[in-house]
Amino acid sequence: MPHHVFGIRHHGPGSARSLLQALKALQPDCILIEGPPEADDILALASHKQMQPPVALLVYAPEEPQREVYYPFAAFSPEWQAIHYALSQHIPVRFIDLPVSHRFARDKAAEMVNPPDEPVTTITDITDVSLSEHDVLIRRDPLALLAEAAGYADSERWWEHMVEERQDSTELFQAILEAMSALREEVDTHYPHHSAEGQHEQLREAHMRKCIRQAQKDGFTTIAVVCGAWHAPALQILPAAKADNDLLKNLPKLKTTATWVPWTHERLSNASGYGAGVDAPGWYAHIWQATLQPDSSNTLTTRWLTRIAHTFREQGLDISSAHVIETVRLAQTLAAMRNRPLPGLTEMNEAVQSVMLFGDAAPMQLLQRKLLVGELLGSVPEDTPQTPLQQDLAQEQKRLRLKPSASDTELVLDLRKPTELERSYLLRRLVALDIPWGKGGDAVRGKGTFKESWRLLWQPEFAICLIEAGFWGNTLAVAASNRLISQARDTASLEQLAGMVHNALYANLPEAVDSLMQRLETEAAISSDMLNLMQALPELARLLRYGDVRQTSLEQVAQVVNGMLTRICIGLPNACSALNEEAAEAMFKHIQAVQEAINLLAEDEFRVQWTRTLHILIDQQGLHPLLAGRCCRLLLQSGVLDDAESARRFSLALSTANDPAQAASWVDGFLRDSGQLLIYDEALWRLIDQWVGGLNADTFQQLLPVLRRTFATFTAPERRQMGERVKQGQGAMPPVVAVVSDRDTTRAAAALPLIATILGLTA
Repeated sequence: MPHHVFGIRHHGPGSARSLLQALKALQPDCILIEGPPEADDILALASHKQMQPPVALLVYAPEEPQREVYYPFAAFSPEWQAIHYALSQHIPVRFIDLPVSHRFARDKAAEMVNPPDEPVTTITDITDVSLSEHDVLIRRDPLALLAEAAGYADSERWWEHMVEERQDSTELFQAILEAMSALREEVDTHYPHHSAEGQHEQLREAHMRKCIRQAQKDGFTTIAVVCGAWHAPALQILPAAKADNDLLKNLPKLKTTATWVPWTHERLSNASGYGAGVDAPGWYAHIWQATLQPDSSNTLTTRWLTRIAHTFREQGLDISSAHVIETVRLAQTLAAMRNRPLPGLTEMNEAVQSVMLFGDAAPMQLLQRKLLVGELLGSVPEDTPQTPLQQDLAQEQKRLRLKPSASDTELVLDLRKPTELERSYLLRRLVALDIPWGKGGDAVRGKGTFKESWRLLWQPEFAICLIEAGFWGNTLAVAASNRLISQARDTASLEQLAGMVHNALYANLPEAVDSLMQRLETEAAISSDMLNLMQALPELARLLRYGDVRQTSLEQVAQVVNGMLTRICIGLPNACSALNEEAAEAMFKHIQAVQEAINLLAEDEFRVQWTRTLHILIDQQGLHPLLAGRCCRLLLQSGVLDDAESARRFSLALSTANDPAQAASWVDGFLRDSGQLLIYDEALWRLIDQWVGGLNADTFQQLLPVLRRTFATFTAPERRQMGERVKQGQGAMPPVVAVVSDRDTTRAAAALPLIATILGLTA
């Protein structure tokens, strides 16, 4: 027979081991593999010394990069081992699956019939309406029939026991071929399926048969065909070529490009949604590594359980060598009781939980990411075909020594150091392109304003995101600038524009900053929405206060802030008129945010302008009591109102002539987040005490939610201190004893500049 079909599982270490043995015995002169023919030209890179699996073939449409498909490979993938065998033996190797260009074209044609904004008819809608839930399951996983017949709970365990853990691979592939032939006949007879998915599978198998015939025409006499086990019967016997040619005739095409990209074990798992995924890629990698060692059957269990012990120890669990020995014995005993040649993952997990964890299942979750799935990230050679933007990122990662990793790691950057400042630029430029390799970027608490904290986690899909982002430019700086500028054209929100300016400044994109500031200035000048102005001001204030850490020019920001604050101060009294409860609550938050922005800027001109506006508000007729109370509180904090005047206004607000609900709202506005003021201001305490004591039962019940909301903003120690005071029935707090200080203010003032530098309060 000129061709020999080897049905495998796409990611199975046992299949890979058996396939290698079969290939060495067969000595083929050509190997055909189920995979995208578009990648034939870059197959040779698989043997490059810099190629480290897991990796994936990425095939995409360069004119529509959102159309993409990945073909992942791990070290234990049979196809990967077949490729390496062919390259090492210098024999031709080809991919024979239906070209992705046809699939993309068919998908595009289907989208024209069902546009994205209209309900799309799914495969289930077309054909599976008459099928039961069990029938649909069988169509998706036909191996479940074989597993059920053999007495297994699911096809995963059946395949592992019968194929992956098989020690003697003699006649294995012939047995797989016979089993799949019977299974396909059973499924096609009792579970009919004529969906678009089924038609696509027919096209795939027709194309694979066509490629086999082509290899025979090319003069190869011993052809090895490596494919998914389900397809093996369809490729074993070749029907007349005319039927396949007619089926494949005039298929539409879409231009495609292929490249290699790094992949992760996490993306090989079922949990990631990958259709051909496996439950535990990390475990399969361990099995594969063990097969490369002499006497692997005796070391497989011991090595794995030793790794588990090390993992638990790293998490602070007390695991001894005796635990490992007893766990190995229990796992082997369980395997013998179940007629298995070696302990599988199920037996070892049960033994670990029983011996190492004393029956506690919770710590088993520690193993999921670290071992069972694993955090391995592959790598591809530097000369792998890449877009200019991908090349720029690779160069920046190498220059800044910022290597991608599949582990979730923390990175703290000191922006005073040039290299770490440029790392911050890189991460922020990627965020601007919707590639969140780094998340966070916030200032580290207690470290001043010159340190940032990031969480780094590289995801394989960032490769296609980079290809899509290439539309904006060939370097990260240019692409991020162009994208921010484009986004700015599509929004009139001052808050969003201010955020974009923040991103551009912190990512060191001066061209984008100039364009965004012009856009922001224009929108701020014509905006009549007071809330919009107040939402944008805090972000700009932070830029103006802390931007100098990055040595950026902020003259434009100061100009815009000055203009916005002036417009806010002029329009705020009118904007605060006749507000209902919901609108007053929203305005309360905006007024507080503007106050914090004024405090942050620490400019006398801004402070005077703002306090003048607050003074106008507290005397304004019809002002909501919540806002009146807050304005009074802010003026007291700024020193514009003295204690006596503040107490007078507090007393007037709590007068019996006022509606109790309005009085409670005024108290809420004044005291919210200000528990210390109530504790140590004797006059305010007495006023609140007298006012609450004078309320009748019904009114008190009515006002209780408002009061509870106010007091809930106080810290736990503050509430406890107030409770103790009320519990003791004291009308006044114990007097605060004044402490006589002998500090030298002149000497203390001399040390302040140094302390400010240490705390990062200066540039």
